[in-house]
Amino acid sequence: MSGPRRSHLAAAWRLLRAVGHVLHGLWVIRTEFGRLTPDACALLVREWSRQMLGILGVQLVVRGTPPERGPMLLVANHLSWLDILVMDAAHPARFVSKADVKHWPVLGALITGAGTLYIERESRRDAMRVVHQMAAALQAHDTVAVFPEGTTGDGRELLPFHANLIQAAISAHAPVMPVALDFVDAASGQRSDAPLFVGDTTLLQSIWSTLRAVGVQAVVHYGPAQTADGRDRRAWAQDLRSAVNDLREAR
Repeated sequence: MSGPRRSHLAAAWRLLRAVGHVLHGLWVIRTEFGRLTPDACALLVREWSRQMLGILGVQLVVRGTPPERGPMLLVANHLSWLDILVMDAAHPARFVSKADVKHWPVLGALITGAGTLYIERESRRDAMRVVHQMAAALQAHDTVAVFPEGTTGDGRELLPFHANLIQAAISAHAPVMPVALDFVDAASGQRSDAPLFVGDTTLLQSIWSTLRAVGVQAVVHYGPAQTADGRDRRAWAQDLRSAVNDLREAR
C-alpha cells in the first residue's frame, strides 16, 4: 500500500544527507572501532542507525523486549535493504547476509565494517563454514541475526525458513529469539510497500521509493527467547517460523 509522497527535490536532499551520513559511518569504523570495546562499538552502531532512519524519514517502533546481552541468535523475516539498519537501531547484532551485499555501492563497505558474516547461499559447503563462524560468535557471547527465508519477501506471507543456520544455536547451546519486521503507514496503520526490495525492484529504486515515502514506520517486534529443548534444526526452524508469523499477525 502506498501513501503520501515527498517531492523529488525533498527526496534528493535526504539522499545527499544519507550519503554524507554513510561516509561519516565509514570514517568512524576505520578510525574508532579498533580502539573501542565491543559494547562501545554497539552503542555507536545503534545511534548511527537511529540517526540514519531519521534522515530517511522512517520512524522506529520497538515492541517486546530486545535481548539484554548475548549469546543470542535473532531470526527475523526479510523485507528490505533497510532490515539490517532497522534491527541495528533497535538492538545491534552481527548479521549473516548474502555475499552480494558486500558489493553494494558504499553501503556494502559500511555493512562489512560492522562485522557482517557473508554467505554464498547456493553453496552447502559455504553454509557450513558460516555456521561454524556463527557458533564461535555465539560462544563469545555475541548477538547474531539471520534471515532464515534466505531472500526478501513481499510481507504478505512468510517464505519457508531454511534450517541450516539454526544449527549454530544448537552447536553453541544458545537461545534463539524470533523477531518480526514490518513497515507500516503511520497515518493509516496499513502495511507500507515503499521500502520493499523484492522481485524486479532494484536497490536504487527501493531506496528512492523509501526516500519519497511519508510517514513510514519500521516496526520491530521481539518475541520470547527459545531454547532447543531437544529439537533438531528442522523442527526448530518450523517452530521459529510459526513464532515469527504470530508476531506479525499481532500488529
